[in-house]
Amino acid sequence: MPAIFSYAGRVARPRAQPLPTRHGGFGGVKGLAAFLRDNAISHVVDATHPFAAQMSWNAYHACAELGVPLAALTRPAWQPQAGDMWQQVPDIPAAVAALSGPAERIMLALGRMHLAAFQGQPQHHYVLRLVDAPDAPPPLPHHTVTVARGPFAVADDIALFREHGIDRIVCKNAGGSGAEAKLHAARALGLPVVMIDRPGLPPRDELATPGAVMDWLADHPATERGV
Repeated sequence: MPAIFSYAGRVARPRAQPLPTRHGGFGGVKGLAAFLRDNAISHVVDATHPFAAQMSWNAYHACAELGVPLAALTRPAWQPQAGDMWQQVPDIPAAVAALSGPAERIMLALGRMHLAAFQGQPQHHYVLRLVDAPDAPPPLPHHTVTVARGPFAVADDIALFREHGIDRIVCKNAGGSGAEAKLHAARALGLPVVMIDRPGLPPRDELATPGAVMDWLADHPATERGV
């Protein structure tokens, strides 16, 4: 079955894929529906980050409009383990509010999109782990940037946290194994974690592995949609 791989375009050097690949947005629900129609797309697999809620909702509405089967390849959310010190919060503003108090050294493991929000707690020194070096200095008065791409090793994250004297970690509940090392490292070092819950996502078939996606495709044969 021919397929098209779509990247949002937020990473400068995304991983190469063994499929025809496009980059960038679609122009909302209307643009995505037009793309699906114009390219005779028979199935959509939403493999976006669990926090890419807007794209997931766009896919849901576009597929519903055209009658295209939709499934999500998604990583099960992380669950707290014995020894974890999580403060679970619903969103970025709540994570910012959770950092009120005396100055600390914060590992901000959120990527580059939400950095400006933490200007609301300028007393802290933020250690930022980014996939790409930023084009401009981050909008935080006290910060250190580390550039690295996962998956990460527990021993390396323990060393990183010790090197920077980290007091607390802020991260999204992305799930999966690629970025889980920081949670094991936090547990080993007795560090608290501000864990941001996933946003509300649309109803769809949720699959945890590529094999499950292939089974889903086999169970949902293409049909003539007249588009």
